[in-house]
Amino acid sequence: MDIWVFFVFLLACGPAAATGAMFSPGAWYEALKKPSWTPPNWLFPVAWTTLYICMALAAERVARQAGVDPAVGMALALYALQMGLNCLWTPVFFGLRRMRAGMLVLALLWLAVAATLVAFWRVDWVAGLLFVPYLTWVTVAGALNWSVVSLNPEQAKGPVAA
Repeated sequence: MDIWVFFVFLLACGPAAATGAMFSPGAWYEALKKPSWTPPNWLFPVAWTTLYICMALAAERVARQAGVDPAVGMALALYALQMGLNCLWTPVFFGLRRMRAGMLVLALLWLAVAATLVAFWRVDWVAGLLFVPYLTWVTVAGALNWSVVSLNPEQAKGPVAA
């Protein structure tokens, strides 16, 4: 393992992690109706920290194959795409309070994560496996986002302009 490459990919997760700190759920989210299976608040930072480490490990394993496997470029491009979408969801959902737009971002994120998982798997099956928990978490997040939209139809329309 190239520890420096791993740290570069881990630092690349920083903007996504920062959006979580900048746009915390707050009172608005707490007041929304949520399904009974909503994970506890403490689980989110633990899960995301674990996922970012797995994502960085996977990307490092794939990057190590550069020059050996021509599929590395596309795999890392998909990685960059899913990171961008990951960064986008929190400001859209919590910052702008646009739950339906958040659902769209999550659907695109799910597709990008699934495509990255497949691309990584083709380069290095362990890297692909390291993306399975991420796809699982994004699936749960999508179901939670959909449930919150469904349980809060008035708020799902978005904030009222003043």
